[in-house]
Amino acid sequence: MGTTTDPSRHPNLWPPFTQIASAPIPQRVTSGEGALLHREQGQPLIDAISSWWVTLHGHGHPVMAQAIADQAARLEQVIFADFTHEPAERLGERLSALTGLQRLFFSDNGSTAVEVALKIACQWWVNRGEPRHQIVAFDGAYHGDTFGAMAVGERNLFSEPFEDKLFPVARVPWPATWWQDTDVSEKEQAALAVLAETLETPTAAVILEPLLQGAGGMTMVRAEFLQAVEAQIRKAGALLIADEVLTGFGRCGDWFASRRAGIQPDLMALSKGLTGGCLPMGVTMASERIFSAFIGDDPTLTLWHGHSFTANPLGCAAANASLDLLEAQPDAFLNFEQRHRPHLEQLQRHQRVINCRLTGTVAAFDVAVAGDSGYLNPTGPTIKRIAMEHGVFLRPLGQVVYLLPPLCITDEQLERCYDAIGNALDSLEN
Repeated sequence: MGTTTDPSRHPNLWPPFTQIASAPIPQRVTSGEGALLHREQGQPLIDAISSWWVTLHGHGHPVMAQAIADQAARLEQVIFADFTHEPAERLGERLSALTGLQRLFFSDNGSTAVEVALKIACQWWVNRGEPRHQIVAFDGAYHGDTFGAMAVGERNLFSEPFEDKLFPVARVPWPATWWQDTDVSEKEQAALAVLAETLETPTAAVILEPLLQGAGGMTMVRAEFLQAVEAQIRKAGALLIADEVLTGFGRCGDWFASRRAGIQPDLMALSKGLTGGCLPMGVTMASERIFSAFIGDDPTLTLWHGHSFTANPLGCAAANASLDLLEAQPDAFLNFEQRHRPHLEQLQRHQRVINCRLTGTVAAFDVAVAGDSGYLNPTGPTIKRIAMEHGVFLRPLGQVVYLLPPLCITDEQLERCYDAIGNALDSLEN
Protein backbone atom coordinates (compact mmCIF):
# COMPACT_ATOMS: atom_id res chain seq x y z
CA MET A 1 0.00 0.00 0.00
CA GLY A 2 1.17 3.55 -0.63
CA THR A 3 1.54 6.18 -3.29
CA THR A 4 3.29 5.63 -6.59
CA THR A 5 6.81 6.93 -7.03
CA ASP A 6 7.02 6.32 -10.78
CA PRO A 7 8.64 9.51 -12.12
CA SER A 8 6.93 9.12 -15.51
CA ARG A 9 3.47 9.37 -13.96
CA HIS A 10 2.10 12.86 -13.30
CA PRO A 11 2.31 13.62 -9.56
CA ASN A 12 -1.00 15.55 -9.33
CA LEU A 13 -3.55 13.69 -11.45
CA TRP A 14 -5.96 10.98 -10.25
CA PRO A 15 -7.49 9.16 -13.25
CA PRO A 16 -10.95 7.54 -13.06
CA PHE A 17 -11.59 3.79 -12.80
CA THR A 18 -7.85 3.18 -12.54
CA GLN A 19 -5.72 1.26 -10.07
CA ILE A 20 -2.53 3.30 -10.19
CA ALA A 21 -0.34 0.49 -8.86
CA SER A 22 -1.00 -1.75 -11.86
CA ALA A 23 -2.21 0.50 -14.69
CA PRO A 24 0.05 1.44 -17.61
CA ILE A 25 1.34 5.01 -17.72
CA PRO A 26 -1.27 7.22 -19.45
CA GLN A 27 -0.25 8.41 -22.89
CA ARG A 28 -0.36 12.12 -23.63
CA VAL A 29 -2.77 13.06 -26.42
CA THR A 30 -1.91 16.25 -28.28
CA SER A 31 -4.93 16.56 -30.56
CA GLY A 32 -7.85 14.76 -32.11
CA GLU A 33 -9.12 14.68 -35.67
CA GLY A 34 -12.21 12.77 -36.72
CA ALA A 35 -11.89 9.24 -35.37
CA LEU A 36 -8.17 9.68 -34.62
CA LEU A 37 -6.29 10.53 -31.44
CA HIS A 38 -2.84 12.00 -32.06
CA ARG A 39 -0.30 11.08 -29.39
CA GLU A 40 2.85 12.83 -28.30
CA GLN A 41 4.63 9.55 -28.99
CA GLY A 42 3.56 6.87 -31.44
CA GLN A 43 1.24 6.71 -34.40
CA PRO A 44 -2.35 7.99 -34.22
CA LEU A 45 -4.94 5.72 -32.62
CA ILE A 46 -8.44 5.06 -33.92
CA ASP A 47 -10.77 6.01 -31.06
CA ALA A 48 -13.04 2.97 -31.37
CA ILE A 49 -15.08 3.75 -28.24
CA SER A 50 -15.71 7.48 -28.81
CA SER A 51 -13.67 8.40 -25.72
CA TRP A 52 -16.05 6.72 -23.27
CA TRP A 53 -19.02 6.94 -25.61
CA VAL A 54 -19.29 10.73 -25.79
CA THR A 55 -17.52 11.84 -28.99
CA LEU A 56 -20.46 11.47 -31.31
CA HIS A 57 -19.22 13.30 -34.41
CA GLY A 58 -15.50 12.77 -33.91
CA HIS A 59 -12.73 14.92 -32.54
CA GLY A 60 -12.09 18.51 -33.59
CA HIS A 61 -15.28 18.87 -35.61
CA PRO A 62 -15.23 22.40 -37.07
CA VAL A 63 -18.99 22.96 -36.70
CA MET A 64 -18.88 22.04 -33.02
CA ALA A 65 -15.79 24.15 -32.35
CA GLN A 66 -17.21 27.17 -34.14
CA ALA A 67 -20.53 27.00 -32.31
CA ILE A 68 -18.79 26.97 -28.94
CA ALA A 69 -16.44 29.79 -29.93
CA ASP A 70 -19.28 31.97 -31.22
CA GLN A 71 -21.29 31.43 -28.05
CA ALA A 72 -18.28 32.13 -25.82
CA ALA A 73 -17.94 35.54 -27.46
CA ARG A 74 -21.56 36.39 -26.62
CA LEU A 75 -22.42 34.78 -23.28
CA GLU A 76 -20.44 32.10 -21.45
CA GLN A 77 -22.59 31.69 -18.31
CA VAL A 78 -25.57 33.16 -16.47
CA ILE A 79 -27.56 32.01 -13.44
CA PHE A 80 -30.46 29.99 -14.81
CA ALA A 81 -32.70 30.38 -11.76
CA ASP A 82 -33.35 34.03 -12.68
CA PHE A 83 -32.55 34.24 -16.39
CA THR A 84 -32.96 32.28 -19.59
CA HIS A 85 -31.22 32.47 -22.96
CA GLU A 86 -31.84 31.54 -26.58
CA PRO A 87 -29.58 28.45 -26.78
CA ALA A 88 -31.36 26.82 -23.83
CA GLU A 89 -34.81 27.66 -25.17
CA ARG A 90 -33.97 26.32 -28.61
CA LEU A 91 -32.52 23.13 -27.17
CA GLY A 92 -35.61 22.62 -25.00
CA GLU A 93 -37.92 22.95 -27.99
CA ARG A 94 -35.89 20.52 -30.07
CA LEU A 95 -35.46 17.84 -27.41
CA SER A 96 -39.15 18.05 -26.50
CA ALA A 97 -40.09 17.40 -30.13
CA LEU A 98 -37.67 14.47 -30.39
CA THR A 99 -38.48 12.75 -27.08
CA GLY A 100 -42.20 13.46 -26.72
CA LEU A 101 -41.46 14.89 -23.26
CA GLN A 102 -42.32 18.53 -22.77
CA ARG A 103 -40.07 19.71 -19.92
CA LEU A 104 -36.29 19.88 -19.71
CA PHE A 105 -34.27 20.13 -16.49
CA PHE A 106 -30.56 20.83 -16.93
CA SER A 107 -27.74 19.29 -14.91
CA ASP A 108 -24.08 18.51 -15.51
CA ASN A 109 -23.56 14.80 -16.31
CA GLY A 110 -25.25 11.44 -16.72
CA SER A 111 -25.21 10.43 -13.07
CA THR A 112 -26.84 13.69 -12.06
CA ALA A 113 -29.42 13.43 -14.81
CA VAL A 114 -30.40 10.07 -13.30
CA GLU A 115 -30.39 11.52 -9.76
CA VAL A 116 -32.74 14.28 -10.90
CA ALA A 117 -35.07 11.75 -12.54
CA LEU A 118 -35.22 9.72 -9.33
CA LYS A 119 -35.88 12.81 -7.22
CA ILE A 120 -38.61 14.00 -9.59
CA ALA A 121 -40.26 10.57 -9.60
CA CYS A 122 -40.29 10.24 -5.81
CA GLN A 123 -41.35 13.83 -5.14
CA TRP A 124 -44.08 13.61 -7.75
CA TRP A 125 -45.85 11.04 -5.62
CA VAL A 126 -45.32 13.12 -2.47
CA ASN A 127 -46.67 16.24 -4.18
CA ARG A 128 -49.78 14.29 -5.15
CA GLY A 129 -50.28 13.25 -1.53
CA GLU A 130 -49.73 9.55 -2.32
CA PRO A 131 -46.10 8.82 -1.44
CA ARG A 132 -44.65 5.66 -2.92
CA HIS A 133 -41.27 4.35 -1.89
CA GLN A 134 -40.34 1.37 -4.06
CA ILE A 135 -37.90 1.87 -6.92
CA VAL A 136 -37.43 -1.01 -9.37
CA ALA A 137 -34.25 -1.55 -11.40
CA PHE A 138 -32.84 -4.35 -13.55
CA ASP A 139 -30.04 -6.77 -12.78
CA GLY A 140 -26.75 -5.71 -14.35
CA ALA A 141 -27.70 -2.04 -14.63
CA TYR A 142 -25.27 0.85 -14.39
CA HIS A 143 -26.70 4.33 -13.91
CA GLY A 144 -23.70 6.30 -12.61
CA ASP A 145 -21.49 6.78 -9.58
CA THR A 146 -23.31 9.29 -7.38
CA PHE A 147 -25.21 7.76 -4.48
CA GLY A 148 -28.71 7.56 -5.94
CA ALA A 149 -27.34 6.33 -9.26
CA MET A 150 -25.25 3.72 -7.45
CA ALA A 151 -28.30 2.58 -5.51
CA VAL A 152 -30.29 1.73 -8.65
CA GLY A 153 -27.26 0.20 -10.37
CA GLU A 154 -25.92 -3.31 -9.95
CA ARG A 155 -24.33 -3.71 -6.52
CA ASN A 156 -20.72 -4.71 -7.15
CA LEU A 157 -17.13 -3.80 -6.36
CA PHE A 158 -17.76 -0.21 -7.46
CA SER A 159 -20.44 0.36 -4.82
CA GLU A 160 -19.40 -2.12 -2.12
CA PRO A 161 -17.68 0.42 0.20
CA PHE A 162 -20.92 2.42 0.33
CA GLU A 163 -23.45 -0.41 0.60
CA ASP A 164 -24.81 0.71 3.99
CA LYS A 165 -25.54 4.18 2.58
CA LEU A 166 -27.56 3.09 -0.48
CA PHE A 167 -31.36 2.93 -0.41
CA PRO A 168 -33.05 -0.43 -1.08
CA VAL A 169 -34.10 -1.22 -4.63
CA ALA A 170 -36.23 -4.06 -6.00
CA ARG A 171 -34.49 -6.04 -8.75
CA VAL A 172 -35.81 -7.69 -11.90
CA PRO A 173 -33.85 -9.98 -14.27
CA TRP A 174 -32.51 -8.50 -17.52
CA PRO A 175 -33.11 -11.07 -20.28
CA ALA A 176 -29.99 -10.32 -22.29
CA THR A 177 -29.93 -11.81 -25.76
CA TRP A 178 -27.60 -12.26 -28.70
CA TRP A 179 -27.49 -13.76 -32.18
CA GLN A 180 -28.79 -17.35 -32.35
CA ASP A 181 -30.20 -17.14 -28.81
CA THR A 182 -32.84 -19.86 -28.65
CA ASP A 183 -33.86 -19.18 -25.03
CA VAL A 184 -34.73 -15.49 -25.31
CA SER A 185 -38.52 -15.88 -25.10
CA GLU A 186 -38.26 -18.05 -22.00
CA LYS A 187 -35.92 -15.54 -20.34
CA GLU A 188 -38.24 -12.68 -21.16
CA GLN A 189 -41.30 -14.43 -19.74
CA ALA A 190 -39.44 -15.24 -16.54
CA ALA A 191 -38.35 -11.62 -16.15
CA LEU A 192 -41.87 -10.33 -16.81
CA ALA A 193 -43.24 -12.68 -14.17
CA VAL A 194 -40.81 -11.28 -11.60
CA LEU A 195 -41.69 -7.73 -12.64
CA ALA A 196 -45.42 -8.38 -12.30
CA GLU A 197 -44.95 -9.75 -8.79
CA THR A 198 -42.64 -6.87 -7.85
CA LEU A 199 -45.12 -4.26 -9.06
CA GLU A 200 -47.76 -5.61 -6.69
CA THR A 201 -45.99 -3.36 -4.16
CA PRO A 202 -46.89 0.29 -4.89
CA THR A 203 -43.98 1.53 -6.97
CA ALA A 204 -42.76 5.06 -7.57
CA ALA A 205 -40.74 4.29 -10.69
CA VAL A 206 -39.02 1.65 -12.77
CA ILE A 207 -35.67 2.66 -14.27
CA LEU A 208 -34.02 0.94 -17.22
CA GLU A 209 -31.50 1.45 -20.01
CA PRO A 210 -33.60 0.88 -23.14
CA LEU A 211 -32.34 -1.81 -25.53
CA LEU A 212 -28.77 -1.73 -24.22
CA GLN A 213 -27.08 -1.89 -20.82
CA GLY A 214 -23.73 -0.20 -21.37
CA ALA A 215 -21.25 -0.54 -18.52
CA GLY A 216 -23.06 -3.68 -17.40
CA GLY A 217 -21.51 -5.50 -20.36
CA MET A 218 -23.17 -4.13 -23.51
CA THR A 219 -26.07 -6.50 -22.88
CA MET A 220 -29.03 -6.11 -25.20
CA VAL A 221 -32.74 -6.91 -25.03
CA ARG A 222 -35.50 -7.03 -27.62
CA ALA A 223 -37.94 -4.20 -28.26
CA GLU A 224 -40.93 -6.45 -27.62
CA PHE A 225 -39.66 -7.17 -24.11
CA LEU A 226 -39.48 -3.44 -23.32
CA GLN A 227 -42.98 -2.95 -24.70
CA ALA A 228 -44.26 -5.66 -22.34
CA VAL A 229 -42.37 -4.02 -19.46
CA GLU A 230 -43.99 -0.68 -20.21
CA ALA A 231 -47.45 -2.27 -20.33
CA GLN A 232 -46.97 -3.73 -16.85
CA ILE A 233 -45.69 -0.41 -15.51
CA ARG A 234 -48.72 1.42 -16.88
CA LYS A 235 -51.04 -1.16 -15.38
CA ALA A 236 -49.37 -0.66 -11.98
CA GLY A 237 -49.57 3.13 -12.26
CA ALA A 238 -45.81 3.55 -11.77
CA LEU A 239 -43.52 5.89 -13.68
CA LEU A 240 -41.02 4.74 -16.30
CA ILE A 241 -37.53 6.29 -16.31
CA ALA A 242 -35.39 5.72 -19.40
CA ASP A 243 -31.67 6.16 -18.79
CA GLU A 244 -30.56 7.17 -22.29
CA VAL A 245 -27.23 8.64 -21.22
CA LEU A 246 -25.47 6.17 -23.53
CA THR A 247 -28.29 5.07 -25.84
CA GLY A 248 -29.50 8.52 -26.90
CA PHE A 249 -28.65 10.59 -29.97
CA GLY A 250 -28.52 7.85 -32.55
CA ARG A 251 -26.39 5.34 -30.69
CA CYS A 252 -29.02 2.58 -31.01
CA GLY A 253 -30.01 3.23 -34.60
CA ASP A 254 -32.71 5.84 -33.97
CA TRP A 255 -32.72 9.24 -32.32
CA PHE A 256 -33.38 7.52 -29.01
CA ALA A 257 -33.47 3.87 -28.01
CA SER A 258 -36.96 4.43 -26.57
CA ARG A 259 -38.18 5.45 -30.01
CA ARG A 260 -36.66 2.39 -31.63
CA ALA A 261 -38.12 0.16 -28.92
CA GLY A 262 -41.58 1.70 -29.29
CA ILE A 263 -41.92 2.87 -25.67
CA GLN A 264 -42.70 6.30 -24.19
CA PRO A 265 -41.04 6.97 -20.84
CA ASP A 266 -42.28 9.53 -18.33
CA LEU A 267 -38.74 10.68 -17.56
CA MET A 268 -35.53 10.43 -19.59
CA ALA A 269 -31.93 11.01 -18.55
CA LEU A 270 -29.56 12.32 -21.24
CA SER A 271 -25.86 13.19 -21.40
CA LYS A 272 -22.73 11.88 -23.25
CA GLY A 273 -23.61 12.51 -26.92
CA LEU A 274 -25.87 15.42 -25.92
CA THR A 275 -23.09 17.94 -26.62
CA GLY A 276 -21.30 15.79 -29.17
CA GLY A 277 -18.76 15.02 -26.46
CA CYS A 278 -17.46 18.60 -26.38
CA LEU A 279 -18.67 19.79 -22.98
CA PRO A 280 -20.13 18.19 -19.84
CA MET A 281 -23.91 18.56 -19.64
CA GLY A 282 -26.86 16.49 -18.48
CA VAL A 283 -30.58 16.80 -19.10
CA THR A 284 -33.61 15.19 -17.51
CA MET A 285 -36.72 15.26 -19.68
CA ALA A 286 -40.16 15.03 -18.04
CA SER A 287 -43.72 14.93 -19.25
CA GLU A 288 -46.02 17.90 -18.72
CA ARG A 289 -48.15 15.72 -16.43
CA ILE A 290 -45.21 15.28 -14.09
CA PHE A 291 -44.11 18.91 -14.31
CA SER A 292 -47.57 20.20 -13.39
CA ALA A 293 -47.44 18.51 -9.98
CA PHE A 294 -44.53 20.79 -8.99
CA ILE A 295 -46.46 24.02 -9.66
CA GLY A 296 -48.49 25.76 -6.96
CA ASP A 297 -48.60 28.26 -4.11
CA ASP A 298 -47.10 25.78 -1.66
CA PRO A 299 -43.28 26.13 -1.75
CA THR A 300 -42.84 22.51 -0.70
CA LEU A 301 -44.01 21.51 -4.19
CA THR A 302 -40.80 22.98 -5.66
CA LEU A 303 -38.08 20.77 -7.08
CA TRP A 304 -35.22 22.05 -4.93
CA HIS A 305 -32.35 20.97 -7.15
CA GLY A 306 -29.77 22.73 -9.27
CA HIS A 307 -26.10 23.44 -9.76
CA SER A 308 -23.93 26.41 -10.63
CA PHE A 309 -23.65 25.68 -14.36
CA THR A 310 -27.29 24.81 -15.02
CA ALA A 311 -28.07 25.38 -18.73
CA ASN A 312 -24.55 26.63 -19.41
CA PRO A 313 -24.80 28.54 -22.72
CA LEU A 314 -21.63 26.95 -24.12
CA GLY A 315 -23.02 23.47 -23.47
CA CYS A 316 -26.37 24.44 -24.99
CA ALA A 317 -24.62 25.81 -28.07
CA ALA A 318 -22.68 22.57 -28.45
CA ALA A 319 -25.86 20.50 -28.04
CA ASN A 320 -27.69 22.52 -30.68
CA ALA A 321 -24.74 22.18 -33.07
CA SER A 322 -24.70 18.42 -32.48
CA LEU A 323 -28.42 18.20 -33.27
CA ASP A 324 -27.80 20.22 -36.43
CA LEU A 325 -25.25 17.66 -37.57
CA LEU A 326 -27.53 14.72 -36.76
CA GLU A 327 -30.44 16.32 -38.59
CA ALA A 328 -28.26 17.04 -41.62
CA GLN A 329 -27.04 13.43 -41.91
CA PRO A 330 -29.46 11.05 -40.18
CA ASP A 331 -28.22 8.14 -42.29
CA ALA A 332 -24.96 8.30 -40.33
CA PHE A 333 -26.74 6.70 -37.37
CA LEU A 334 -29.79 5.14 -39.00
CA ASN A 335 -27.62 2.90 -41.21
CA PHE A 336 -24.56 2.34 -39.03
CA GLU A 337 -25.74 -1.14 -38.04
CA GLN A 338 -25.31 -2.24 -41.65
CA ARG A 339 -21.66 -1.17 -41.54
CA HIS A 340 -20.96 -3.32 -38.48
CA ARG A 341 -22.83 -6.44 -39.52
CA PRO A 342 -20.54 -8.07 -42.11
CA HIS A 343 -17.47 -7.55 -39.93
CA LEU A 344 -19.18 -8.96 -36.85
CA GLU A 345 -20.50 -11.92 -38.84
CA GLN A 346 -16.96 -12.68 -39.95
CA LEU A 347 -15.59 -12.30 -36.41
CA GLN A 348 -18.27 -14.64 -35.11
CA ARG A 349 -16.45 -17.54 -36.78
CA HIS A 350 -13.50 -17.20 -34.40
CA GLN A 351 -13.50 -20.02 -31.85
CA ARG A 352 -13.10 -17.63 -28.91
CA VAL A 353 -16.04 -15.41 -29.91
CA ILE A 354 -19.49 -16.05 -28.39
CA ASN A 355 -22.74 -14.16 -27.90
CA CYS A 356 -22.39 -11.65 -30.75
CA ARG A 357 -24.87 -8.81 -30.56
CA LEU A 358 -25.53 -5.59 -32.43
CA THR A 359 -27.72 -2.55 -31.92
CA GLY A 360 -27.19 0.59 -33.98
CA THR A 361 -23.63 1.86 -33.62
CA VAL A 362 -22.79 -0.67 -30.87
CA ALA A 363 -21.33 -4.07 -31.72
CA ALA A 364 -20.28 -6.45 -28.95
CA PHE A 365 -19.36 -10.03 -28.15
CA ASP A 366 -17.99 -12.11 -25.29
CA VAL A 367 -14.63 -13.83 -25.34
CA ALA A 368 -14.85 -17.43 -24.13
CA VAL A 369 -12.57 -17.44 -21.08
CA ALA A 370 -11.49 -19.79 -18.36
CA GLY A 371 -12.21 -18.81 -14.77
CA ASP A 372 -14.45 -16.03 -13.56
CA SER A 373 -15.96 -13.62 -16.04
CA GLY A 374 -16.60 -9.99 -15.21
CA TYR A 375 -15.00 -6.58 -15.10
CA LEU A 376 -11.75 -7.81 -13.53
CA ASN A 377 -11.16 -10.63 -15.99
CA PRO A 378 -7.61 -10.14 -17.40
CA THR A 379 -8.73 -10.82 -20.98
CA GLY A 380 -9.86 -7.22 -21.40
CA PRO A 381 -6.54 -5.52 -20.60
CA THR A 382 -4.71 -8.02 -22.80
CA ILE A 383 -6.94 -7.30 -25.82
CA LYS A 384 -6.68 -3.57 -25.11
CA ARG A 385 -2.86 -3.71 -25.16
CA ILE A 386 -2.67 -5.75 -28.36
CA ALA A 387 -5.24 -3.59 -30.15
CA MET A 388 -3.26 -0.45 -29.29
CA GLU A 389 -0.18 -2.06 -30.81
CA HIS A 390 -2.26 -2.26 -34.00
CA GLY A 391 -3.36 1.38 -33.83
CA VAL A 392 -6.82 0.95 -32.27
CA PHE A 393 -7.99 2.10 -28.86
CA LEU A 394 -10.46 -0.28 -27.18
CA ARG A 395 -11.50 -0.55 -23.55
CA PRO A 396 -13.12 -3.99 -23.06
CA LEU A 397 -15.40 -4.62 -20.08
CA GLY A 398 -13.61 -7.68 -18.73
CA GLN A 399 -14.18 -10.39 -21.32
CA VAL A 400 -16.74 -8.25 -23.19
CA VAL A 401 -15.28 -6.62 -26.29
CA TYR A 402 -17.24 -3.89 -28.02
CA LEU A 403 -16.97 -1.22 -30.67
CA LEU A 404 -18.77 2.09 -30.23
CA PRO A 405 -17.05 4.43 -32.71
CA PRO A 406 -17.83 8.02 -33.65
CA LEU A 407 -20.24 8.42 -36.54
CA CYS A 408 -17.50 9.91 -38.71
CA ILE A 409 -15.33 6.76 -38.73
CA THR A 410 -14.46 5.72 -42.27
CA ASP A 411 -15.08 2.25 -43.65
CA GLU A 412 -11.31 1.68 -43.81
CA GLN A 413 -10.89 2.71 -40.17
CA LEU A 414 -13.78 0.49 -39.08
CA GLU A 415 -12.21 -2.45 -40.90
CA ARG A 416 -8.93 -1.75 -39.12
CA CYS A 417 -10.77 -1.94 -35.80
CA TYR A 418 -12.08 -5.40 -36.58
CA ASP A 419 -8.68 -6.49 -37.87
CA ALA A 420 -7.09 -5.36 -34.60
CA ILE A 421 -9.64 -7.35 -32.62
CA GLY A 422 -8.98 -10.40 -34.76
CA ASN A 423 -5.24 -10.07 -34.19
CA ALA A 424 -5.80 -9.75 -30.46
CA LEU A 425 -7.98 -12.87 -30.38
CA ASP A 426 -5.36 -14.82 -32.35
CA SER A 427 -2.71 -13.68 -29.87
CA LEU A 428 -4.82 -15.01 -27.02
CA GLU A 429 -4.78 -18.40 -28.74
CA ASN A 430 -0.99 -18.28 -28.90
